[in-house]
Amino acid sequence: MTEQELVKRCLNAICRKNGFDDPSAMTQRDFELISHEVEDSTGILISVSTFKRLLHGRFSRMPQIATLNAISTYLGFKNWQDYRNSANKTGNSLKPAKEKNEKALNKGNSGYAFSFNWKLIGAVAISTAIVVFLSFVKISSRPAPGYEKAQFAAKKTTDNSIPNTVIFNYNIDDVNADSFFIQQSWDKRRRVKISKHSYTLTDIYYEPGYHNAKLIANDSVIKTADVSIPTDKWFFCAKDKSLSGIPEYIKTGIIAKNGCLTLNKSDLASSNIKTEDEKTFMYTYFPGKIEVSSDNFTFKARVRMKEVRNNQCPYIMYEVFCQRRFMYFRSLPKGCASEAYAQFGDKFLYGKEVDLSSLCYDLNQWIDIELMVKNKVAAVNFNNKQIFSAMYNNSSGLVTGLGFISNGLCEVDFVELKGLDGKVVYENDFNGSDSKTKTLN
Repeated sequence: MTEQELVKRCLNAICRKNGFDDPSAMTQRDFELISHEVEDSTGILISVSTFKRLLHGRFSRMPQIATLNAISTYLGFKNWQDYRNSANKTGNSLKPAKEKNEKALNKGNSGYAFSFNWKLIGAVAISTAIVVFLSFVKISSRPAPGYEKAQFAAKKTTDNSIPNTVIFNYNIDDVNADSFFIQQSWDKRRRVKISKHSYTLTDIYYEPGYHNAKLIANDSVIKTADVSIPTDKWFFCAKDKSLSGIPEYIKTGIIAKNGCLTLNKSDLASSNIKTEDEKTFMYTYFPGKIEVSSDNFTFKARVRMKEVRNNQCPYIMYEVFCQRRFMYFRSLPKGCASEAYAQFGDKFLYGKEVDLSSLCYDLNQWIDIELMVKNKVAAVNFNNKQIFSAMYNNSSGLVTGLGFISNGLCEVDFVELKGLDGKVVYENDFNGSDSKTKTLN
């Protein structure tokens, strides 16, 4: 087995660990979720394009040691060398010398074969020692990365309007790396390459929310900067099925229709939203400030789906946005349970590897959902009955917003967010104008 094959085997193991036995059937979103989880677990960012390239063996030289160590430690090994040694013990690593020796021993001249075997072993041992020594010298002589010397900051120039211009100021002159990037948020597609001796990048944010911008050297996140763009009102947009590209804004003068937060086909038509292809519709609310911990809150809503297209697997994602990571679960009809997934802090759950059928129901019917998080334990209730729970380890900071994301048009009859002490910090029954929204800080 070559080194390339060993890397491919390691990445296939990562895919299987996340419930994807067939990488060829994985979607862009699947790769993004795995990339995000590896980053959360190891602190090393491996882009989707890099993950795919390595997974399919499309590389002529070995990846950087930081990348190799990341994929190894994610699987529970100390580093890449530990992974190789483990593979060697189980017969999955390179063993050309042994294979040749066995062939020599089987030729019939045992004395000659025995003598040749020891010579070859000695030659291999000496060669290996030289390679290890040269590698050690090369690594030792390599300059320190100097990540701590990097400078990174962000500032808005257009208040909280959407789109929003943000200026990034950075200095990477004293950082040793082959490539540098600035990434707007969790979305790796919103990444821009930068260079040394250039200190400013002006970029556009097309969506509101609490964004965690990243300064990246090679595949490592070395600095972060928070960019908060609140709306203090419900914001509507549509994106393509894969959630990629620039959002299409949906403008409507009245967000409440017949006592519900909703959109209709007239709203889509007036905003030039084409629905021939499947769209993802996003209803989001980002207040200027919510002093509620993502580890202790209760989110309630009454929701149903009104489809725009004839989807075999319609879905609604209920989401609580946080300073870091997310809190969400995606519900579908029972027959589509394998497409369900959820995230609570650093805990990712995929319907292909975990039974998430309890999160699925007939979306066309009204349902009272409740997401209750207490001391890093998340519980989901449907119609006042607990149907699912999960624990996580790392906090995501404060709650920053609420959202309903679906491939159809939802109707939201009621929304409420409470803190641990039971104090209501946001509620809306949509029975009047948007001015009746209640937000308490």
